[in-house]
Amino acid sequence: MAHGRNPCSPDSAFPLTPTTDDGIDEKAFVGLFDRLAAAEVDSITALGSTGCYPYFDRDERARVARLAVEHAGGIPVIVGIGCMRTREVLRLAEDAQRAGASAVLLPPMSFHPLTADEVFGLYEDVTAELSVPLVVYDNPGTTRFTFTDELHARIAELPNIASIKIPGVPATPDEAEARIAHLRAVLPSSVTLGVSVDPLAATGLITGCDAWNSVLAGTVPEPAVAITRAAQAGDSASATAESERLQPLWDLLTRHGSLRVVSAIAEVLGLVGHPTLPRPLHGLSSDERADVVEVVERLALH
Repeated sequence: MAHGRNPCSPDSAFPLTPTTDDGIDEKAFVGLFDRLAAAEVDSITALGSTGCYPYFDRDERARVARLAVEHAGGIPVIVGIGCMRTREVLRLAEDAQRAGASAVLLPPMSFHPLTADEVFGLYEDVTAELSVPLVVYDNPGTTRFTFTDELHARIAELPNIASIKIPGVPATPDEAEARIAHLRAVLPSSVTLGVSVDPLAATGLITGCDAWNSVLAGTVPEPAVAITRAAQAGDSASATAESERLQPLWDLLTRHGSLRVVSAIAEVLGLVGHPTLPRPLHGLSSDERADVVEVVERLALH
């Protein structure tokens, strides 16, 4: 498919950054990007939460950004630039832009809890230096910071803000539609909404989100692309049916966390080595991996 100028929609795949004891497994990383290019996802986000961005130093992240752009097959690449200190975020943004990233993804990272004004100041400082679009990363499960709608509205008025990655939508379509409508009312029309939390993605796309920031698509892109394309075509029944077919997988993600499950899937499919997560992270136990194998086989994931 043709890729539009907005790199933040509609199906954005979040791949792993595979590692070995010696560092980044570049061969496996490139292999994942080859899969995503072949599946024709709409954009690829390197060094997102699934890509374990905080565990790599600046040189490693710059190398990942270059590899991502080089092997994306012309698909827009969004690069995560989250870091604890604004000075370092600005350096990572410079590296991402130099690598040819189409956009950057920025979470508010901290050790000491951040105030709303401090988070606004982070985005204000970074957008002032950017020449590419920025995706706001709203994921309290990893950052431990909760955005208010008022803060989203303030940040959305800054230059170069292109999209907000929200942490999910209510499970019922009526409530999801109301939630999205409320956000639309406080945000500029130029700012898109991306739904995360994969089990809720079909509902989010059907009820008005512009994009799915997908963990699953980063490893097994075809089912995610099928859901997205059905939602784009207004075929809510097919999008919902495909999501319901994946319920055993969604149950695993809910039980064990998306990162550990998709890394296990990638290992089971032979896409990465074992273990692949950067220390001190551990993968699933042998019993938990057996559950993943059963689901991969039952759903014919490949």
